[in-house]
Parts: sequence; structure tokens; C-alpha cells
Amino acid sequence: MLSEIVLHLGPAGLCGVDEAGRGPLAGPVVAAAVMLDPARPITGLRDSKKLSAAARERLADAIRSHALAWCVAEASVAEIDSINILQATLLAMRRAVEGLTRAPDEVWVDGNRCPDWPWRSQAVVKGDDTVAAIAAASILAKTERDRFMCRLHDDYPQYGFARHMGYGTARHLDALKLHGACPQHRRSFAPVRRVLDHPPTVLKGHL
Repeated sequence: MLSEIVLHLGPAGLCGVDEAGRGPLAGPVVAAAVMLDPARPITGLRDSKKLSAAARERLADAIRSHALAWCVAEASVAEIDSINILQATLLAMRRAVEGLTRAPDEVWVDGNRCPDWPWRSQAVVKGDDTVAAIAAASILAKTERDRFMCRLHDDYPQYGFARHMGYGTARHLDALKLHGACPQHRRSFAPVRRVLDHPPTVLKGHL
């Protein structure tokens, strides 16, 4: 059971960092930074991708109320298209750590690369499923980005953002071909760029 999984707590003053949204064709990339309180442990933390939406929301509420400090930040679609998705991800991570209300002693980042920043840090491959603070960051980043994409769905329901969160599913690609790209589509991503190079001939108002 998820409650039986024990994640590494790391050193005192640790900040965990993770992102959500590197792969989708639309929407910002979102990063979160979390400093957990050892005196207020949170049961059930795990890689956000291995949790149900309901479990993520429940844990996100617990993280926001129990953590010593937390911050969620993003890099916009315009920034992604301007500096590329990797650099935009690192930018969002830096913004998240800079936004904390207290300075971390050390920062551990999920993956194999850390931003260029002043904090002592290390990259932890699969850290979102082994380190509690990184797992907490993954949950905050995922829930915040999902909320953004659901709001975007209200503005552009034809793309089905609430179902695929902007990832390049077959249904999303079909909608792109039929309707063209919306302002939140990443122009630098190949599937979107192909649509822009060959725009649909059917008028949106007739669909």
C-alpha cells in the first residue's frame, strides 16, 4: 500500500524540487519547491504520476498546510518557445526556490540536472519516488498544472485539455489538425509547428 512506502527525508533544511509539463504540446511548464517539516510528517507521499487525482489533491492540501515552506512557479509558453523547454524548466525551478519564504540549506532536484544557482544542490534520478521533499514537489507541480489545463479547457474545449493535459495524444493531434493551434500551444514543438505550416482549411465556426 502507498502508506507503507517510506521515502528518504534527507538532511535538515532540505528543499525538494520537481516539475510538471515538460512533454506536453500546450501550457506552461510548472515547478515546485518544498521544504518539509520533520515534526509534521505527511503519509502517502510518492511520485505524483503513481497517485490518483484524488490522492494528489488530498496530499497537495496537506503539503501546503504542513510544509515549512513551499512555492510553485512556472515558465510560460512564450518562454518555452523562446529559450527551449529545458532552459524554461530550469528557469521555473529557479523561480520556485527563489519564491520560498525561507532559504534552504540544500536543494535536491528530481532528474539528472540542476539549474545554475547559488544553493548547494544535487540531482537525484527518480527522486520523486525516493525522496519525500521531491515527491511533495512533484505533487504540487502536477496538481497546479492540471488545474491550469482544466481552466484552459473551459476556454478551448475543442482540444480536450481536461482529459490529456496538453500531451500529444491521438485525440489532441486530431484536434490540432482540425482546429489549428490556440495561443497556449507551444510553437517550438514539432507537432504544433507542422500544423502551423499546414493550417486547417475548415472554418472553426462551422465545427
